[in-house]
Amino acid sequence: MTGVEKIIDFIKNNAVSVADEIEAKAKADSDEIIAAAKTEGLKKSEEMLQLSETEVQAYLSRAKSSAKLLEKKMILEAKQQMISEIIGDAKDLLAKLSDAEYFDVIVKMIKRYSLGKQGEVVFSKADRELMPAGFEERINAVLSEKTGAKLSVSDETREITGGFILVYGDIEEDCSFDALFFAERDLLQDKIGKILFE
Repeated sequence: MTGVEKIIDFIKNNAVSVADEIEAKAKADSDEIIAAAKTEGLKKSEEMLQLSETEVQAYLSRAKSSAKLLEKKMILEAKQQMISEIIGDAKDLLAKLSDAEYFDVIVKMIKRYSLGKQGEVVFSKADRELMPAGFEERINAVLSEKTGAKLSVSDETREITGGFILVYGDIEEDCSFDALFFAERDLLQDKIGKILFE
């Protein structure tokens, strides 16, 4: 083997050795890159899965909150409807009283709402026609406990459904059933609510 052949042989062996090293290094680098990519891919997929689970939980939580609010709203509406029906039934009950019972209620109301001065009490046309004899004397007998209180039954009538209107000169106090139920509605709702739901 000549010197040139030895040099060529050396270069070939060296080239094969360097190529093997480069190939081994490339394979190692490639394996490392693939492993890192797999790790990163797994990490990303876990993050996406976690994010997805978080979104699902958030959606479920919102859905539960919404359902609870809807349930509370429906219960409240049902309670309010029941209370309104009871108040309506109470008004109907007043309308169904016998004449004697009705005017007994009116006397109690006049005693409660009248002022300690002279005035008139105005009724509906229907009540005026059904009014028992001596009713003005009866209400004034009840008012004798209030100093200066005296009422005369007015010849005037008003379009009201039950109750009366107290007139003291330019001042009027609407004591019709509709006005009283309207004015006391919140208080009545509270009282009925406590009876029914507590």
